[in-house]
Amino acid sequence: MERQRTPQREARVREVLAKRQKDFTLIIDNVWDPHNVSAILRSCDAFGIYGIHLYYTVSEWPELAKKSSASGKKWVECTKHTDPVKMVSGLRDQGYQVLRTGFSETARPLMDFDLSTPSAVILSNEHSGTAPELAELVPDEVYIPMQGMIQSFNVSVAAALILYHGFSQRFAKGMYDNPSFSPEEMEKLTAEWLAR
Repeated sequence: MERQRTPQREARVREVLAKRQKDFTLIIDNVWDPHNVSAILRSCDAFGIYGIHLYYTVSEWPELAKKSSASGKKWVECTKHTDPVKMVSGLRDQGYQVLRTGFSETARPLMDFDLSTPSAVILSNEHSGTAPELAELVPDEVYIPMQGMIQSFNVSVAAALILYHGFSQRFAKGMYDNPSFSPEEMEKLTAEWLAR
């Protein structure tokens, strides 16, 4: 059933779209747990991410429920990929820095990276880590410093922390004060969102 198009709803849609960041994204690499994927989408919506990229070659994109945090899938655009070279080179051609989470000797802490520039961060499978073909294409690794005995965060928590780091940097630069979309893009997206 289509939502009623009230002036209040249109104003809310425009307000949210005006803060969406079209040049800050995540690449979800074979994350299989639907709860993790739902939580990642919810964080993307909360921190103003317009869209994410899905790279699923060994796992299937999980079936998401229609309620609670899964509703993030309604408001975050998902672009599917099967060709890792085309995906990564396409982002780099648009000026993105492409990073992946990891713990190698060359990995650098999250605070070392400026996510206010066009950025894409790969979040990988909960058990097997980054797909080898992506690791080969993306040497730059980022990790979230931890002070305890456990080495890593749950993938959805890591996503939220990375997104908050980017949000903080972008907020400090006033990047949420003006739309990242052109007026024409804003009108098109507003019409699309009002139809959801």
